[in-house]
Order: sequence, then structure tokens, then C-alpha cells
Amino acid sequence: MKHEVYQGDCLDVLKRIPSESVDLVYLDPPFFTQKVHRLGTRDRTREFQFPDTWSSTDEYSNFLYKRLQELHRVLRPSGSIFFHCDRNASHIARFLLDEVFGESMFRAEIIWYYRRWSASQKNLLPAHQNILFYSKTYLYKFNVYLTDYSPATNIEQILQKRKRDEFGKAIYSRDEQGEVIPNGLKKGVPLSDVWDIPFLNPKARERTGYPTQKPVLLLERVIELVTEKGDTVLDPFCGSGTTLVAAKLLERSSIGIDVSDEAIEITRGRLENPVKTQSHLLEVGRVAYRNVREDVLQQLTGLDLVPVQRNDGIDALLRVEHENGSIPIRVQRPGETLAEAASSLYRATRTKRISTMIVVSTQEELDLGLEIPLPPGVVIVDSTARAIEKVIQRLASEQQIQANESRLLAQV
Repeated sequence: MKHEVYQGDCLDVLKRIPSESVDLVYLDPPFFTQKVHRLGTRDRTREFQFPDTWSSTDEYSNFLYKRLQELHRVLRPSGSIFFHCDRNASHIARFLLDEVFGESMFRAEIIWYYRRWSASQKNLLPAHQNILFYSKTYLYKFNVYLTDYSPATNIEQILQKRKRDEFGKAIYSRDEQGEVIPNGLKKGVPLSDVWDIPFLNPKARERTGYPTQKPVLLLERVIELVTEKGDTVLDPFCGSGTTLVAAKLLERSSIGIDVSDEAIEITRGRLENPVKTQSHLLEVGRVAYRNVREDVLQQLTGLDLVPVQRNDGIDALLRVEHENGSIPIRVQRPGETLAEAASSLYRATRTKRISTMIVVSTQEELDLGLEIPLPPGVVIVDSTARAIEKVIQRLASEQQIQANESRLLAQV
């Protein structure tokens, strides 16, 4: 497989590439953010930056239009283009792609969904970017990509064959005896246009420190969708070279272009030692990260709180006007002493400068009558069930006392 990297304006370099010689174009151009993007490497020894500032929408549109025309020329009839953008310029990109490739060549608008922390703002938190998918002709390559069924899918939908009735409504197919017709082997459901792929973790091995770097996993999905082994992938704004790395890992040839000599240096280095960070989240699913037990949360029903996942000591944070706005809570587990529960909660919070913590008692202590040693700041409260048990025990005790007194009076 050949991997060619060119430094320069892609408009000039593209003119040297033969017509109809590329199978896939993926471009992640400037997003019309009107700011200079800066980011440093993890060791703080180097900072990368590139400007995304324009005098007008017309200047930005003209910049893209000229380059899209060249990209259309170099694509094979079976080729496709994936244009990566966000809310700043998706409307501009869609208009230009309709103009150059034709409205009928629009295939999909892919939503790349991810979760990131951000400072609060008077707006909805941006949590996705857009990838506009166009083909050059109707003869484009497309590989069916199957995914798992939704957990909400019932077994009948998977195993039974369906058809449309005379009203166009989907119904289960039946034979002449009225028996349901099996659907045969089901391998999954086709990939949707919403892709849940995690953003690059700050500590990911593949992270280079280059601004706007995308995960290899995202580019692999794009490449696998519309190309075959041996095909050629072109990225005219290759940046840190993620597209070329993904192409090499998938045994495709690639061409990368970037105006920045720093970007070209990073790309060439990554091609010599391609690295992909595996996503544990994709492997096990988001549900696997929800490790707060339902029976624990039921003990806290009615409280204004936030469940805490991936923490062995804290079950939830109680929202209150106190200190930093929350109080950590832990519910006592079966077989766990209050001292053990309090110790687990304290260990999970001791580096967070929290002075008040709550442990919910759910069972009778074996060492009744002894003072329980508690870490500083930990408060014990009874669960509803435990509080009721105490009331019942007290009532039973009072009844027993009254019965004893009545027996003594009767003897007298």
C-alpha cells in the first residue's frame, strides 16, 4: 500500500492528482469558528495551532467551493466524499456539496455523538459534529455494516418474518395454516446515521496534541463503509494524519495533504508507527459503566441526587446548598458493618475536601450497644425500612413490658 504525504495548499496539490483515481475523500476542513485553534502536547514541550478566521462567509464559501470541485474531479465514479463539519458551517457545506455533487447524490448526514465536560453556558452543550456523506454517482460502493439489536427489541421482531399489509403497515408473515413464518438467521441491524464513538481521552496513546484531532475509530468506520482493501483514501486537510493511519491499519492506500509543515511532520511520524486506542466504552457499552445497584438507589428514592457511577465508595451525591453544593451518600450493603461502609465512603472522598458525608444504615448492627468508630464528617442515618424496624421493635418491647407488668399485678 502506498501512503503519500504532501505539504502545501490542497488546491495546488490536487491539480497534480489524476482524475478518477481516488475511492474515498474524507475532509475535516476549518469549521468557520472564527478563532485560532491551539493545543499543546501532554508534556507541554510543544504547542500546535492553526487559524480558522475569515473576513466573510463569502470568503470561506469560495475557499471550499474551489477545493470541492477538484475533489469531485479526482473521485472515481464509485467513490464517495465525507465532509466533516459542525453547527458553524454545516449549512454552508451542505449548500456547496449540493452545488458540486448534486442534490441527488446526498446519501446521509451522520451525527457523530460523544460526551465531553464543558463549562456551563447559556446554551445547550454541544455534544456532536456532522459528517455529510455524498457519492459521486449512483454506482458508489457501500458495505453493509451491522450493529447489535437494541436492548428494547422484543424476540418476535428478531425471529419472525415481517411484511407490509394492504394498508402499508408492518405485520408478521404467516403461512396458509396461520403459523408465523421464521425469519431465518439474523445478524443484526444496519448501522444508523448516529454514531456513538467516544472523543479522544486526554491520556489516549494516539493523542498527539494537535488541535481537532479525531479518533482513529471514527475514521475506520468511514473507510470500512465505502471502500475495499487496496482502495485509495484522500484527506486534503490531513492535520495530524488520523485518516492515513486508519487507512494503513485497514490496508488501504492513502494521500494526505496539509498546508502546515508541523502537521506533515506528525503525519509521517504516525505512519511509521500507527497507533489506535481501543475504546473500552465501545467494547462493553455504556450500560456496563452503570454500576450503582438498583436496590441501592431505591433506598434513596425521593431525594434530589445524582447517582455516581464507577465509584466503589459513593453511591450518589445529594444536591443541597452546602459547601460545594453536594453531599456524598453511601448505602450500607448486606453483610457490611456501618464502620466498613463509613470507611469506604471516607476513603472515596478524603482527597475532595468534603466535610459532611452520609451513610444510610440498612440493617441491625451485630455489636449493638457499642459505639461505632466513625471517620470525621460521617453521619449515620436510618433507611426507611430500618427506621420502621426500630419503631416495630420499640412497640414490641413496650408491649412486652406492659404484659409483664399486667402479670405481676395479677399475681399480687
